[in-house]
Amino acid sequence: VQLQASGGGLVQPGGSLRLSCAASRIIISTNRMGWYRQAPGNQRELVAGITSAGSTNYADSVKGRFTISRDSAKNTLYLQMNSLKPEDTAAYYCNLVTYGGTNYWGKGTQVTVSS
Repeated sequence: VQLQASGGGLVQPGGSLRLSCAASRIIISTNRMGWYRQAPGNQRELVAGITSAGSTNYADSVKGRFTISRDSAKNTLYLQMNSLKPEDTAAYYCNLVTYGGTNYWGKGTQVTVSS
């Protein structure tokens, strides 16, 4: 199983980015997936999650600004991030949890929000 995250970069406050996580050797729509982030000195935290049934959940800090989605045809997970704030600066990781409880992580993609 491989998860390849991309889409990070430098953006000004108030800007937008869309992160992608392309999966191989596993079907994302049958598993629970999520986006996590980790800033220097902080613990990794859940940003947004989506279940196999399509139910979503978000950290309070990103509700109304971030949207998690998936494209089954492309086997890709997305995180649309709008109204970005400096405190959103972190490395973002995609995660997949199988029905059996196995965790897979992609390499992080850095998001920096700064003027």
